[in-house]
Amino acid sequence: MLRMFHTRLVSKVSFLAALAGSIFLYSAASAENASVTDQGAYIAVASDCVACHTAPGSKPFAGGLAMKTPLGTIYSTNITPSKTYGIGQYSEADFSRAVRKGIRKDGSNLYPAMPYTAYSYMTDQDIHDLYLYFMKSVQPVESAPPKTALPFPMNIRSSMMFWNILFRNNTIFQPDPQHSAEWNRGAYLAQGPAHCGTCHTPRGFLMQEETSKALGGASLGSWYAPNITSDKISGIGSWSQDSIKTYLKSGHIDGLAQAAGGMGEAVEHSFQHLTEADLNALTTYLVSTQPVRDPADGNLSRFALGLPVSSADRVRGDQPIRSEDNPDISGAELFMGNCASCHNYKAQGSRDGYYPSLWHNSVTGASNPDNLIATILFGVDRHVSGSEAFMPGFGGKKTDAVQLSDEEIAKLTKYVFDTYGRPQVSVSPAQVATIRQGGPKSPLLTLSRFGMMGGGLIIAFACFWGFIRRYRK
Repeated sequence: MLRMFHTRLVSKVSFLAALAGSIFLYSAASAENASVTDQGAYIAVASDCVACHTAPGSKPFAGGLAMKTPLGTIYSTNITPSKTYGIGQYSEADFSRAVRKGIRKDGSNLYPAMPYTAYSYMTDQDIHDLYLYFMKSVQPVESAPPKTALPFPMNIRSSMMFWNILFRNNTIFQPDPQHSAEWNRGAYLAQGPAHCGTCHTPRGFLMQEETSKALGGASLGSWYAPNITSDKISGIGSWSQDSIKTYLKSGHIDGLAQAAGGMGEAVEHSFQHLTEADLNALTTYLVSTQPVRDPADGNLSRFALGLPVSSADRVRGDQPIRSEDNPDISGAELFMGNCASCHNYKAQGSRDGYYPSLWHNSVTGASNPDNLIATILFGVDRHVSGSEAFMPGFGGKKTDAVQLSDEEIAKLTKYVFDTYGRPQVSVSPAQVATIRQGGPKSPLLTLSRFGMMGGGLIIAFACFWGFIRRYRK
């Protein structure tokens, strides 16, 4: 009897010990999975996934954002774990191939609006963590975004196979032993997840990154991603590392620059959430980059141009300010009527810096007018650290109180450049119209149309020749 009791007692103790061990192992595994998905969430933030894969008013990562590119409008895809509309059927290998190589599970090619040429540098561990985050922590969204329909022949996705052979990177980031661990971390972030070069490196004829001018500035739809190399005139070589870090965290530096467009989104969704260590690493890398000088800048830094000039003096006199309906309205009148109430009549901005000065400003001192035109057209709406930086646009959105024509915006832009920035910059209504419509188109489109016409003529000639030969017989 005692032996039986002892046996049962041992069995119960063994069972409880095994149960406790299982609970411990489960808890440890759960903690590890939580840690991995947390790390994956951080990689998703560093990679700015949500900015491109979330359309205004839609659910996170559901896709549908319309991206204006030189080749046409590309819609981002649903990357939630939906098995019908998203990536729920993807294995980790499928996911890695899409992120790093730009090839979907079905074998079709992605367009490089998805920065897989940069993500190809990402480590296996980061890809693994990112995959687990999307599969375990992101809510599936059961809706299909609009389909991308580029003009022929750009709509033939298989043609990307040849582009990838020529221009896709196939090597994971390798640390440079000649530099510090901090520098290598910054290089990894800039070249990989943060994909700085995707926006800031100019593109060649075939839309490939011109690596000899890395980070030297590039057109990006309606906006211009400026030079962020260490050059002291064209780039940010005159900035301190603390200034660069402040800009990445807030999108604003008094008397220098403010983020809008794609960079405003990058600050809002990505950079402001990075750790201090990663921000320090990024700035360490950026100040070491190869300088690239834009000949159009001459010897004048875009951060040091302009003076506080009273616009009121230009419109005061015997005649009243004319209505904006008047076709002869001047740039000074447009400025006083639409800009001076916030930026001040001398364009020095507000005392607290919320409304920036328009002189000693990277936008008005630039040799490229795109960002000033785009800012006037589309405005600024950036959320950082619980506060909002807002400027209404004048391009005609529903939220715009005033709509200005292309000619009026050209006059206003030219006036601001002449008075507070780089007066050598020219601005025309045609330029404004181009920016309003999404930016300049790639010459590849024109070439492809000529190619189509040429192909059509060849086919027509062949048919005609065949008819003549048959008729002669």
